[in-house]
Amino acid sequence: MTIPPDRRSFLSILGIGSVSAALAACSGSPAQAKSFPVARSEAEWRKRLTPQQFAVLRQEATERPYSSPLNGEKRKGVFTCAGCGNALYASRTKFDSGTGWPSFWDALPGAVATKTDRKLLYARTEVHCADCGGHLGHIFDDGPKPTGKRHCINGVALAFRPA
Repeated sequence: MTIPPDRRSFLSILGIGSVSAALAACSGSPAQAKSFPVARSEAEWRKRLTPQQFAVLRQEATERPYSSPLNGEKRKGVFTCAGCGNALYASRTKFDSGTGWPSFWDALPGAVATKTDRKLLYARTEVHCADCGGHLGHIFDDGPKPTGKRHCINGVALAFRPA
């Protein structure tokens, strides 16, 4: 004979189920789960990247603010993906956002892709390299004209090629 659960037990079970579902929805899946033109195994990525680059580009980590020398880069050139070399951002679109990460108001055409990131329990726009799927950072709606966007990018995910 089973004993019917009381109201408190029922609400506890319901709550645990809801929290589990919310956590599953918020966990997201790495951008690399999709098929990209540049594909490597995890072992190949680990061999090619530094541990910090691997953490950011392949595991969607975030570097400490003000830790990247590229935050202060002011020369003319192109910022590329540190993982695959894809040209991502023209230096003319870079601006000082005061956030501690390199920031751009626009990407080069077709260079990046986005997805919704819910890891912090609210929706953000994650930006990643369109060629290898490497996590770059996030896009916010508080940037300068002409786009009003701020591509807040982990410097360790970038390389710089002077003009």
